Amino acid sequence: QVQLVESGGGSVQAGGSLRLSCEVSGYTYNRCCMAWFRQAPGKEREGVATITNYGTTSYTDSVKGRFTISKDNAGTTLILQMNSLKPEDTAMYYCAADPAVIPCRPWVAYRQWNYWGQGTQVTVSS
Repeated sequence: QVQLVESGGGSVQAGGSLRLSCEVSGYTYNRCCMAWFRQAPGKEREGVATITNYGTTSYTDSVKGRFTISKDNAGTTLILQMNSLKPEDTAMYYCAADPAVIPCRPWVAYRQWNYWGQGTQVTVSS
């Protein structure tokens, strides 16, 4: 069974930073397309960032230059470093993984990812 567990969410003032982590077990992390999604109440789940098994990254336009997705060399931890946070970044953030998502991009429909974490809340106040 694949497990993904997010941590690092919390409350921060606008302009601040948070670092989200996703611990992965049960499969080979580096074989998967990995992603961070977010969902605010009443809104569609939105792809934020992706990273391929080769390390190529992609971001949705609204977070470019502010967020960085990465993974450790062992392939067991997915990171989302969030800087210059804005109130509109407030959402539940989820990590996701799938070995078959092509292309590995944030705009690919969320239903194509089969493995999900439980989510971690990020709240940004102005």
